[in-house]
Amino acid sequence: MIARRVIFEGRVQGVGFRFSVKEIAHGYDVAGWVRNLPDGRVQLEAQGDESEIEDFLQAIEDSHLRAHIRRKVITPIEPVDGLKGFQIRA
Repeated sequence: MIARRVIFEGRVQGVGFRFSVKEIAHGYDVAGWVRNLPDGRVQLEAQGDESEIEDFLQAIEDSHLRAHIRRKVITPIEPVDGLKGFQIRA
């Protein structure tokens, strides 16, 4: 099990970014969340098997969201015990 924090920069707020990420997550065995940051970026944290995380992040990159992403920073983080599902956080 691995976990990743991803910070997306670009025109990622006000375009349905979080909802789309949540929909994409339904196709993968990942747990975590996505939220808007006050500075206009979007933060995602996800955990699961390495291949599922890689495929999930690639699916985001391959989706229509690609047009809104100017930059993304991926950071390894520690998995959280008991995290289930994928949700949008305020």
